[in-house]
Amino acid sequence: MKYYFNKTINASFEEVIIKVTKGLNNEGFGILTEIDVKETLKTKLDIDFKKYRILGACNPPYAHKALLAEDKIGTMLPCNIIVQEINPGIIEVAAINPMASMMAVENKQLMEIADEITAKLENIIEKL
Repeated sequence: MKYYFNKTINASFEEVIIKVTKGLNNEGFGILTEIDVKETLKTKLDIDFKKYRILGACNPPYAHKALLAEDKIGTMLPCNIIVQEINPGIIEVAAINPMASMMAVENKQLMEIADEITAKLENIIEKL
């Protein structure tokens, strides 16, 4: 089982960020964190890096259910999605596979939640 789902898209980086954000919103997710890796590496290490952004997405009702089922699950939240520029106009989007990450947690209730979140994230990636 792969630990992520991904898709490559022919579009501008910013267009893909907008599409991903809309897709997340349509599935009940909001973006809690946004890390611009390119900017951070330039600022902190003076390294030039490709366009690469990490979006920390959360679906509050599912996060709440997961926290009730397993109080340490916050160590694996939020669901991260990356958007990276492979070449100009060629953008890859990848999302964490919750089922892969939850295999380490022995909690049946949590696996059911992870299964539902997995379906939502797969749907977002597929529709891009």
